Amino acid sequence: MPMSSLTRRRFLTRTLDGLAASLLVDEIGTIGAQVLGARPARAHDVSVLNPGARVPVGLIIDDSTCLVNLNRFAMPQFDEAFGGANEAYKKPWREWPVEIPDRFVRRFGEWCADQGVKGKYSIVPYPACVGRLDRGLPGWTQREVADSLELVRSLLLPNWDIHPEIVTHTRVIDLETGHPYADHSLRFMENWEWTTGRSADEIAQYMVYALQILKNVGLPCDGITTPGGFAVKALPELAEATLQAVRDVFRAEIPHYFRHAYAKGDESVAPRVELAGDLDGPDPRAVVSIVSCTGDWTGGWDNKPPAGADRFITEDLQSGRVVEVVERGEPAVMQAHWTGFYWNGQELGFKVFQEVVRRLHARFDDLVWMKLSEVARYWAAKELTRIDRVDRRVAFRAPFACPQFTVQIPGARGARPRFAAGGGPATALREVGTRLDLRSGTWWREQERLIVCFDLPKGASELRLGEDEDV
Repeated sequence: MPMSSLTRRRFLTRTLDGLAASLLVDEIGTIGAQVLGARPARAHDVSVLNPGARVPVGLIIDDSTCLVNLNRFAMPQFDEAFGGANEAYKKPWREWPVEIPDRFVRRFGEWCADQGVKGKYSIVPYPACVGRLDRGLPGWTQREVADSLELVRSLLLPNWDIHPEIVTHTRVIDLETGHPYADHSLRFMENWEWTTGRSADEIAQYMVYALQILKNVGLPCDGITTPGGFAVKALPELAEATLQAVRDVFRAEIPHYFRHAYAKGDESVAPRVELAGDLDGPDPRAVVSIVSCTGDWTGGWDNKPPAGADRFITEDLQSGRVVEVVERGEPAVMQAHWTGFYWNGQELGFKVFQEVVRRLHARFDDLVWMKLSEVARYWAAKELTRIDRVDRRVAFRAPFACPQFTVQIPGARGARPRFAAGGGPATALREVGTRLDLRSGTWWREQERLIVCFDLPKGASELRLGEDEDV
């Protein structure tokens, strides 16, 4: 499976050339060793709010795949990698089921669809070296594997992004042979040392291998999930590799990845838009790091007892980590493990999460469930769209289109906004009576401020703030 001709050297050259050539560059910085890239000039008095002035929420499901109960097969491999010296991997894995059945996938997917829950669902392509999903899983028939994949495509894809959690989530695969390396130590485990010291090209090639398996079975991917400590010592290379690999295999416009989680503290959990460049060109680029705000509190990947719903939101609905994050207006992307949701058939983690959702919906009326790709697109548009305000016009220059784009404009007494795309005719937007009524094509007045929600097109567009007629 060859990589495209976009090597790391060419990639970096294009990125740096794009930064140097762009007239829009306002800021180049780093967060946690990550290169942010270009940032456009922005009108100081126009703010981009959350989509529809609501707070995004989502769920990250890790360690999921078709049929294989990943922890049952991963546990002995982790134990061997540590030479039997780590008590964390001394668990009764032989007593655990080999399968997480599709009837549970169906029950989970139907319940989430009914509740409006969205997020990311991993499909490990070669789970714990049991077998490749595109070539069959020993222990299951071809029909069982095909039916399981079809269930993911038909039931989950509308509301869930699919990610490879790299290739096996355990041992590293030799891309030349398609087999695990003979070295069983931490040096050749995906969760630990393999990425240390490797280039973005090497990591991207490994990602391409994983992505291609999912492409072979008809599962589209806009992003990557890192298993365990994958790339924790190669963060810049991780971002570059994700951008290369996801664009190469799936032509995704805005690749994203999940690596970081901050389960406590004041550090921002907002998405991080990285490696942005060529914002005014025909091929704008960016990769988005999605950050989780919770720990693994729904039952650990290794069948730890669940911490319970209170860690997310307390029974009185007044506190908990998700309440804290929502109240400060940042996306509350929660994290869980599929093996903990199923919990050897007892479904302990799933029951905890069902209670979390019930409490969140009882406490908040301004949440919007989003897939990770939707969050990534919104934050890329939020940070990379140029905004200029001249008199009673607000002009936008967007490298990426974005639905439900929402801005707040002060000093607009009496204005009745109209929207025009690409120099075309302006269309009147509809006034709504409350903030919660905001949808694309509407606006709401809050004293002398306007909050306007519209579908932002790629390229040029503008809001015209005329009173009785277009200006």
